[in-house]
Amino acid sequence: MSDISRIFAREVLDSRGRPTVEVDVFVGDNVAGRAMVPSGASTGAAEALELRDGDRQRYDGDGILRAVANVNDKIAPALIGADPADQCSLDAKLLALDPSPQKSELGANAILGVSLAAAHAGATVRRVPLYRHLCGCLKAVAGNSLAPLEPRMPLPMTNMISGGLHAGRNLDFQDVLVMPVAAPDMRTGLEWIVRVYKRLGKLLEAAGYEGRLVGDEGGYGPRLKSNEQAIEFVVRAIEAAQLRPGQDVTIALDVAASHFYDGASYRLASEGNSRLSSHEMIDRLERLVTKYPIASVEDGLAEEDWNGWQDLTRRLGHGVQIVGDDLFTTNPERLRRGIELRAANSVLVKVNQIGTLCETLATIILAREAGFSYVVSARSGETEDTTIADLAVGTAAKHIKIGSVVRSERLAKYNRLLRIESELLTCGRT
Repeated sequence: MSDISRIFAREVLDSRGRPTVEVDVFVGDNVAGRAMVPSGASTGAAEALELRDGDRQRYDGDGILRAVANVNDKIAPALIGADPADQCSLDAKLLALDPSPQKSELGANAILGVSLAAAHAGATVRRVPLYRHLCGCLKAVAGNSLAPLEPRMPLPMTNMISGGLHAGRNLDFQDVLVMPVAAPDMRTGLEWIVRVYKRLGKLLEAAGYEGRLVGDEGGYGPRLKSNEQAIEFVVRAIEAAQLRPGQDVTIALDVAASHFYDGASYRLASEGNSRLSSHEMIDRLERLVTKYPIASVEDGLAEEDWNGWQDLTRRLGHGVQIVGDDLFTTNPERLRRGIELRAANSVLVKVNQIGTLCETLATIILAREAGFSYVVSARSGETEDTTIADLAVGTAAKHIKIGSVVRSERLAKYNRLLRIESELLTCGRT
C-alpha cells in the first residue's frame, strides 16, 4: 500500500518565534513525509496569502490554527487514497479545493505544507532521495519541452550584511551577499564563506560597529553610514580572508527597492531621505556595479516599476544577473510578462510565494525556456525544514540563497547540501 492514508497538520514555530504550519503525510501507519512552511518579511504584493488567525489574544494575532484546521478538516479528507508520488495530480486537487487567485480561502501556508510534505512522501514511496524525486517531478511537469537535466549543486549566495526589513531598516538595501564563484565544490565554497564572515565581524568590531548584532537571516546588522559602506566592508572582508574580490568571490545585492519606493520616487533614508527617480536609481546601481565586484542585483527597482526594470536590464543585464523577487513572486504569469518585456534576466524562486510545488516547477520551466537563471531562496522566517536544498539541486538551479552561516535554520540547509554533494560525488556526478 503506497497511497496516502492520513494527513495531519499542527502549529509550530519558525525562526522568528512566529507560528507556522507543519504537515505530516502518512502512508500506511507511518509518517512518510513531513514539511514546515516558511514565512517572509519582505513580501511582494502578488504573493499567495499566508492565512493567520487575527486573534490578538494568541501570538498577537499571528496564530495559524485556522490554516491547521483547513488542512485537517478540508484538505486531508480530499486527499486520502491519493498517490503521493504523483505530485502534479495531488497539487491539482489542492488547487481545485481553493481556486482563489492568492489561495485566500484555505491559505497558501495550509496548501503548501501539504504539497511539500507529499513530495517527501513521494520520495519515500519511490525510495529515492528527495532531490531525485523533485528532478523527476520537474521533468513530468515539463513534458518534452525540457532539455536534458540532471541534479546539480547550486552556487550559494550568502548574507554578510543585512538592512531593510531584515535588520530594522539600519540600511536602505536589504542584503549584501557573497558568492564563492571560484570554489571547486560546495565544501570549499562554504569554508570560504565562513572565513569571509568571520573576518567581516572582526573588521566591523575594529571600526567600532556592532560586530555581533545580526538580522533575521544571520547577516551582520551594523548601523553603517551608507549602503556603499556596507559593500566596502564586505570587499575588505574578502581580502582579509586572503581571497580575490571579483575572481574568487563576487558580491550580490538584494536592494528590495519596493520597500523604499513611495509610488513616485526612491527615498534613501541613509542619504538624508534623498529622492531618486527610476533613472537616477539605475544610475546609482550602475555606479556601484562599475566600482565593486557586483555580479547580481535583486529587486533593484520596485515591483510595479516595469519601465524602469526594462531600462535596468538594458543597461546592466549584459554582465550582471538582474533578479526579480517582488517583481515576479514565483508567479508564472508575472514572469511571462517580464520575459516579454525583457525586464530582468533571472527569477528568485520561493515556494511559499506561489503555494504549491508544481506551480513552482512551472515557473522554473518557464525561466529555463526563456534563458533566465533562477535562484532558489529561503525566507526570513525559516524553519529547520531542508526542502529547498533538494529543490535547488533537483532542478539544477544556478544559485541557492539561504541566509548566513550562524543560525541553525540556515545551517540545516547548508548541511543538507553537503550531504547531497557527498552522494553525488559517490555517484560520480556533481
